[in-house]
Amino acid sequence: MALTVPEHIPRSATPGERLVFETLKRHLPDDYIVYYEPEIQGRRPDLVIIGPDLGLVVLEVKDYTKSTLYQINQDDWVLRASGSGEMVTVKNPYKQARDNVRLIANQLKKDKNLIVQEGQYQGNLKFAYGFGTVFTRMKQEDFVKLGLYQVIAPEFVLCRDEVDTDDEGFSEEILQEKIHGMFTVWSRRRYMLTHEDIQAIRFHLFPEVRISAEYKEPVYYQDQLLLSMHNIKTMDLHQENMARQVGDRHRLIRGVAGSGKTLVLASRAKILAKEHPDWRILVLCYGIPLSRSLKQLIERKFEEPEDLFDLIDQASSEGPRRCPVEVYNFHEWLRHSFRMKEEDLPNLLDKIARKEAIVPKYDAILIDEGQDFEPEWLRLLSACLNPDTQSLLLVEDRAQAIFKRRVSLAQETGLDFRGRSRILTINYRNTAQIVRFAWEFYQRHSQLQTKVQAGSVDGVEIIPPQATKRRGPEPVIRRCQGFAQEMGFVTEEIRKLSREKRVPLHDIAILYRVKNTHQASYIDMIRRQLDRQGIAFDWITESPESKRRFVRQDDQVKVSTIDSAKGLDFRAVFLVNIENMPFPLVDVEEREVSLFYIGMTRALDDLYLTYSGESKFTKYLDEVAARRAESAKDAAGKRMG
Repeated sequence: MALTVPEHIPRSATPGERLVFETLKRHLPDDYIVYYEPEIQGRRPDLVIIGPDLGLVVLEVKDYTKSTLYQINQDDWVLRASGSGEMVTVKNPYKQARDNVRLIANQLKKDKNLIVQEGQYQGNLKFAYGFGTVFTRMKQEDFVKLGLYQVIAPEFVLCRDEVDTDDEGFSEEILQEKIHGMFTVWSRRRYMLTHEDIQAIRFHLFPEVRISAEYKEPVYYQDQLLLSMHNIKTMDLHQENMARQVGDRHRLIRGVAGSGKTLVLASRAKILAKEHPDWRILVLCYGIPLSRSLKQLIERKFEEPEDLFDLIDQASSEGPRRCPVEVYNFHEWLRHSFRMKEEDLPNLLDKIARKEAIVPKYDAILIDEGQDFEPEWLRLLSACLNPDTQSLLLVEDRAQAIFKRRVSLAQETGLDFRGRSRILTINYRNTAQIVRFAWEFYQRHSQLQTKVQAGSVDGVEIIPPQATKRRGPEPVIRRCQGFAQEMGFVTEEIRKLSREKRVPLHDIAILYRVKNTHQASYIDMIRRQLDRQGIAFDWITESPESKRRFVRQDDQVKVSTIDSAKGLDFRAVFLVNIENMPFPLVDVEEREVSLFYIGMTRALDDLYLTYSGESKFTKYLDEVAARRAESAKDAAGKRMG
């Protein structure tokens, strides 16, 4: 079964498009991608198929009947409109498909990594691209009787009996064979698209899926300036589907840590702004650092030109687009929009209930880390939502909940999310080792372990994460004699990461639970040790002002509380002074379990856990370290034997 984007064809599709979409989905190979009406350079081809052994094929789908056709030739077709009988002139569908695939090919030829560098086909795309037409209400015999094959050659046509699985003449083998033959230039030795090639094609054609890439110096080729790009990263197809097909009106996305929830939300914000340029769109989250990171991510998406090749042709570029999306953390938005603090909220809600207050209206509201939003916050936001659009997207992970929800979403928002929720279960952020380690800790310590399910919309359910195949080292557990020794170990490992793995400082974080106690000022020791070793750092959580100044790409090690690191990630994370967890002054231990889980899942590749005292969590880590040592001893004994 092929992967499709969107996952399900929208209701606006014609019956013929729906038929072809479902047939391709069921009868093309699993590693093929089928796009329905993607917007590419201002055009919307009906279907675009990408397959490793296929290349790229564009299809135009028409529901014309024999009585619809009045006059046809190589260029234009005159159609008789059903009902009115009015004559309409349209472009030959063959030429429509051809023009669309040429537009796509010309776009992709500007990337030097996608073209043939030498030989007979120098300058052409290194993979095949073709096009064809599908006539869903005419059979092959109709084409023969009407002489239509004289206008469009048979190899570029699929008829009803070739795409309708209920027709006795349908054959999966013939369908695939015909799609493989829709090329004006055919080669017996067809180039196989690699995963990197497909990433690059999606990166160029669909701006919403872009995450990052390395832009190297552009190169000249046959007097043409070409992009040179490496390490391209795009959303995976499940995330892309989620962003494109969240659907209209209110929606809920539940996802595990590292599943790309924030990325889906940011992409969704851009899609909404693009489709509805007159909408007022609000994005909110709980923490200040995450709000700054979100704002920078969304602004980057708007500053980046739709056509990446404008990056090397400044003369044709219109410059960065203004980001029309408002991004705040909740308390900042409350001050900005109402000039009030949270304690005044009940009074405002009473006034809204009595229709005595005027509130700002938003056509779309998107909430990240929604599990930490209080019921009163959600009720206020519901009052600010345009009742005609009801476009509220709530993104959350209950395993990362710092504050437990007391009532149901329906009560909090006035909206029923049943049938409107989606789940992201795959952790793309962390290595399999980190995912397994963090989840085993959570299952051991969380009181909610009996609530683990893929479950209902309301209630408290935790989604178990599925790891990707990305692997790395096991999390490092280090018991030390004191905090000074901890920081000596941390700074030495930071130097190794920078020297041996080339990890930039901005991709390293030191996370702590408490700043100081009556016994010691941990943050002062962290700062002194980093200063002593000449390691640049940014203490994000020094003050509200330092949180607002936070810039993700500044080349400094980030020092933060675990709370404020929510929604962020780093290649390497050091969780220090773990004996202060669970913190004895906190009544609800479940919050501490969630915090520790959050801290561990901030690490993409390398996780370090250090401590020098005793607590419930350090005892657990001691047990894990002892089991590791025993396993290593047994393995060594077997090798010696």
